[in-house]
Amino acid sequence: MNIFVNEKNKQFHLTNGKISYIFNVLKNGSLGHLYFGKAMKNRDDFSHFIRIDIPTAASCHFYQDDPAFSLETVNHEYPVYGKGDFRDAAIELETTDGRIGNGFVYKGFEVSLGKPKFNGLPATYANEKEASTLTIQLVDEDIQTNLYLSYTIFLNHPVITRSVKVENVSTDNLYIKKLMSSSIDFPDSDYKMVHLAGTWSRERHIEAHDLRQGIQSIASIRGASSHHHNPFMALKRKTTTEHEDEVYGFNFVYSSNFLAQVEVDHYEVARVMVGIHPHQFRWKLATNECFQAPEVVMVYSDEGLNGMSQSFHNLYRDHLIRDLWKKVERPILINNWEATYFDFDEEKLVGIAESASELGIELFVLDDGWFGKRNDDTSSLGDWYEDKEKLPNGLQVLAKKVTDLGMQFGLWFEPEMINPSSQLYQSHPEWVIGRQGEHLTFGRNQLVLDFSREEVVQYLFEKMKDIIIKTKLSYIKWDMNRNITDAFSAALKIDQQGEFFHRYILGVYALYEKLTNEFPNVLFESCAGGGGRFDPGMFYYAPQAWTSDNTDAVERLKIQYGTSLVYPIYSMGSHVSASPNHQTLRTTSLETRANTAYFGTFGYELNPLELNEEERSIIKDQIKHYKTYRSLVRDGDFYRLQSPFEENETAWMIVSKDKKEALVGYYKVLTTPNSKKQQILSLKGLDDDILYTIEGTEQSFHGDELMYRGLPLSIEFNGVNSNKAERSGDYQSLVYFLKGN
Repeated sequence: MNIFVNEKNKQFHLTNGKISYIFNVLKNGSLGHLYFGKAMKNRDDFSHFIRIDIPTAASCHFYQDDPAFSLETVNHEYPVYGKGDFRDAAIELETTDGRIGNGFVYKGFEVSLGKPKFNGLPATYANEKEASTLTIQLVDEDIQTNLYLSYTIFLNHPVITRSVKVENVSTDNLYIKKLMSSSIDFPDSDYKMVHLAGTWSRERHIEAHDLRQGIQSIASIRGASSHHHNPFMALKRKTTTEHEDEVYGFNFVYSSNFLAQVEVDHYEVARVMVGIHPHQFRWKLATNECFQAPEVVMVYSDEGLNGMSQSFHNLYRDHLIRDLWKKVERPILINNWEATYFDFDEEKLVGIAESASELGIELFVLDDGWFGKRNDDTSSLGDWYEDKEKLPNGLQVLAKKVTDLGMQFGLWFEPEMINPSSQLYQSHPEWVIGRQGEHLTFGRNQLVLDFSREEVVQYLFEKMKDIIIKTKLSYIKWDMNRNITDAFSAALKIDQQGEFFHRYILGVYALYEKLTNEFPNVLFESCAGGGGRFDPGMFYYAPQAWTSDNTDAVERLKIQYGTSLVYPIYSMGSHVSASPNHQTLRTTSLETRANTAYFGTFGYELNPLELNEEERSIIKDQIKHYKTYRSLVRDGDFYRLQSPFEENETAWMIVSKDKKEALVGYYKVLTTPNSKKQQILSLKGLDDDILYTIEGTEQSFHGDELMYRGLPLSIEFNGVNSNKAERSGDYQSLVYFLKGN
């Protein structure tokens, strides 16, 4: 058991030797936050952690006879508004007669082994030997509502997960207007806020700034976690680096509208809250109904940002990705999209598959354009049957021709979308989001199906199920190419329209749940116009995601580096695409494109029929090499060594858990004449005493040499040493495979 409860002092301490999380019941029955950070020994009483300051004349004290007790100067665990704390509240409720629900007081607790499953929501999971869960019950007798705060601590991870459930036990309806999944008051604000920002084709770039007084936040109200702000935020000390000092990370296991914010008050307390965005959120809760909020994953690291990242990676590999995909080798795939776009037929596709098979590629994926009358992006979404003009023999014959080559067969779907010209729209216009008869906003020439309707989810399940069975499908790329506008469901009552966004994503999760339960051996890769829904909610169902539509090897350095702050390397779809690149028109070598793509779920996005013999030989070698170390990419510890956001060079590496193998990537974007930097790269995570041999060379170095002196890089052209130079020009890259002896 990792949970200590002092019932006399009403204090709770969650610890596992890596972290401690401590809170208590305050004098007024609400919860106070005491500590979150490096593990502490348990003791009988943590009352000396309680902050009670005499409030100023401008403050409000809770009790007339105790001016020292003010909710304005207390560190809270789950704050409400209206009782003296004027900062943002974690919860806003409303009864039919206008009461706001701010009288929650402690009722009791329950400790259980393992982690309960959330009905209808993705979440981390653990058995009785892997985690313990503390549930606190708070009650507001005035509005007859129960509030359950859930805390799970894992045996082997410096992680706490938090979530909230509301139960209406009154005889009238209750409306939830705001429900954050977690809230913590940090006793000071001497931090930098780190988050991942961007847009389509440049997702998850790292941003950081000092905390300041007031509210700073990241959010999405797009109906998706978005390209623009990932549902991740961290607070790091100003002295924190990649590998040293403190950082706290917060990641929301949710794929729709979210809010993550830090409020710094006039006492320099930093309040961190994460949850469903309250914008246009209003959930009607009838008598005896419950609402379960998604969970927040909270990580503490005293080993810098990289330590935080490894904790997220390990947790998600062990306790979020479904069991089947934890140790399965993901197939090296080829996707026909950039090879053909919409212009293909069976003969062309089979030719690509045959050529790819000869190269050693294991999975052929047919992308957009195989259904309805889909010759461009203006038609046929919703009509999930093969286009007989392109595929006169049908998908089943094409799939068999591919599998007869010894390859797996995969398909692209965009199940959440519909074109107005489709047969489905003509049959069911009411299935589209938005008010019928009013102007509807388009995105990529398409509208959005109403996934808050169970009949829509069931219809798509039956259509996809039929195709999966007919083609013996091994892989699905699930795309979602536009965000939600005109947020209205004809199936919901007027007083329930505030439920739409959450009901929509529950419908998406429901379809994933149906498909993954029915077809557990089908590999799902999530996609949302590239990386527009790259979040832990998706990883519960799809163990990998298309990282970005931008496949340019240079741009991918920043995208994959930023993504690695939170998400495992083996969750990133990373492909070698054609050159010049279709998104940037930049020309890079096959070597550099592969050297970037190796650090992910490796694949190709080009036409193998257009390759010359030299290029085919290079690709065969790339595939052979990746197959030798893809289990290392899947299971190893990732270390960021040099940041593309800070300099012209990028470096990273993966080290096996037993430290006997390592894969190192080094990249230099622009050449520098007569470089003043020494051509060495300091590595991380190795064993001091192991002798490592560099694959393909006779060089050997002990781990301590490689970490404290550095790995000697191949000789760079300096303007006069062309007879010795091993690399030169722009867009350089090197990959080293280290094997311990």
